[in-house]
Amino acid sequence: MKVTEKTPIERIIAPVNRFIHLEYTSGVVLLLSVIAAILWANSGFSDSYHHLWHLDLSVTFDEYHFSRPLHVWINDGLMAIFFFVIGLELKREFMDGELSSFRKAVMPMGAAVGGMVVPAILYTVINIDSGARHGWGIPMATDIAFALALLSMAGKNIPTSVKVFLSALAVADDLGAVLVIAFFYTNQVNFNALGIAGIFLLVLIIGNRMGIRNSSFYLIIGITVWIGFLLSGVHATIAGVLVAFTIPVTRRINENEYSQNLRRLSYDFEKEVPSNSTLTTPEQHQTIQHVKNLSLAAETPLQKIEHALHPWVAFLIMPLFALANAGIHIDGGFFGSLINPISIGVVAGLVIGKFAGIMIFTLLMVRLGIGRLPSGANWKHLTGIALLAGVGFTMSLFISGLAFSKPEFVEQAKYGILIASVLSGLTGFLFLRKISG
Repeated sequence: MKVTEKTPIERIIAPVNRFIHLEYTSGVVLLLSVIAAILWANSGFSDSYHHLWHLDLSVTFDEYHFSRPLHVWINDGLMAIFFFVIGLELKREFMDGELSSFRKAVMPMGAAVGGMVVPAILYTVINIDSGARHGWGIPMATDIAFALALLSMAGKNIPTSVKVFLSALAVADDLGAVLVIAFFYTNQVNFNALGIAGIFLLVLIIGNRMGIRNSSFYLIIGITVWIGFLLSGVHATIAGVLVAFTIPVTRRINENEYSQNLRRLSYDFEKEVPSNSTLTTPEQHQTIQHVKNLSLAAETPLQKIEHALHPWVAFLIMPLFALANAGIHIDGGFFGSLINPISIGVVAGLVIGKFAGIMIFTLLMVRLGIGRLPSGANWKHLTGIALLAGVGFTMSLFISGLAFSKPEFVEQAKYGILIASVLSGLTGFLFLRKISG
């Protein structure tokens, strides 16, 4: 069979595909979305920016009418998919990753705990009398997309173990943020709706145990669980994490069976007399279909779904969330407006608290012999990671919307998040760039 040259459209798309698969690409796209939001909100079209996110979108089923502003559909709907992917990452890490054993998990989990507890305490101390103490969860989270993007751009000489450690720390951090949202940022609970959601969640668990691997089953029932959580008062994004934990991690065939069958099918394909056109022979086409089915049997539903959703989350959902939530107004009095307990608490928590918490808890674990630094890494690398961890953009913005009902409090929190993320990201990037040579 002849090898065809790339078509014109394939040659055009190739650079785009290469860009998408770069490690730091999602962080770059997220940054561009933040810049676009700020420019739009401070341009002559600022009214259109605010008007857009408050447009009501409605869904009607017979006499049932469900209407929410666009920013709510994004924050409660699309971000549930974001949390669903976080749940898949968590389950994968717990099953066979950097959190799969005590020895592997102790350092990143301990560092994550330190990076959550110290910022929360620091924020609370600063806001003890401000009436905004409920925002203590804002400086607890690390934005994995931004942090990993900056780490990837910092230099090629940084050990792979450092990236793995930062990834595990951020994943553990996400777990902490999910628990904080579930237990501390949920108001009144409608137990009837929550009970119905629980029943459908049980259906997913039973389906998993029975060996159901069809993604559509988990999608349809998962949406029902999400609706139940949405109506219950418990934040709907929690449903994304819980549904993710019901996704199967089993395969129909093991590695040896897959390898043996693949070799046999490859032999069947090669022994066919090749076609003299770009078409395959009927027998070759049938073999290709067998290879596809074999690969599906060897793939776990969890990894399949995670791989399919990751580009959508990285290049659509997170940028759209940033565009809808990062549009803060900046004028001549911007820096003067930062002098308030909320902004100061967020900046202190993310920039100082994150760094101090990660370094102190890690040092304690090493000194006590509980854990050890990643292979090939030193304390300078850990210092750079602790600095980068202060980039708390996406999750911090998300929690600020849950913590405060007053728009001015949310705006002040956004000021602090923006300044802290810039300071932490810049200092972490420059430090790692310097030590990596």
